[in-house]
Amino acid sequence: MKFGVVVFPGSNCDHDALWAVSQNLGAEAEFIWHDSRKLPAVDAVILPGGFSYGDYLRCGAIAKFSPVMTAVKKFAADGGLVAGICNGFQILTEAGMLPGALIRNKGQKFVCRPVELEIATTNSPFTNAGHKGDHVTFPVAHGEGCYIADEQTLNQLEAEDRVLFRYIDNPNGSMRNIAGICNAGRNVLGMMPHPERVTEPLMGSSEGLVVFRSMISAFATK
Repeated sequence: MKFGVVVFPGSNCDHDALWAVSQNLGAEAEFIWHDSRKLPAVDAVILPGGFSYGDYLRCGAIAKFSPVMTAVKKFAADGGLVAGICNGFQILTEAGMLPGALIRNKGQKFVCRPVELEIATTNSPFTNAGHKGDHVTFPVAHGEGCYIADEQTLNQLEAEDRVLFRYIDNPNGSMRNIAGICNAGRNVLGMMPHPERVTEPLMGSSEGLVVFRSMISAFATK
């Protein structure tokens, strides 16, 4: 399986994501510059955390217009796996690939610390390697990570089993403790915590591998 990691001007977690899948899982991986109008031959795309240009207007609001996002949308429409982490989640909501929005944290402060999460479902290509109800600890590092949506959307996400991760200790005020969701096709993930930062014991934990192992497992069984 081969991963592509999109690099936007200002990204600072792209190398973490590439290292997680290539060095800790042994998968092929390469960077994709945001100006690329075509994707290389990859089986999954990661929109990494950090920052993207134009975030001073609204996180992801300008990055969604990058040429690569047209290619990513087509890739997802064709069934390809797309994972947006932190800023990547913000870009996916701005691009209309996931419902809802990410706004300023409740309390108006940047939050950077480990948080406990619950795996809410294993019925997805991003959580199938875990167990429903398991608790994992991933770090967060964001100022605009509060997930919001209208009641109809929230009810639909829950009814369709599309909430993949929930906060046990909600760091940002996200509605219904939502930390990660998927699209209706179940092949696009958006999550605010950083699984790529906990993928080897040297980093204090390897619990984040559950996301990437799930993606590899899902691809292997296609």
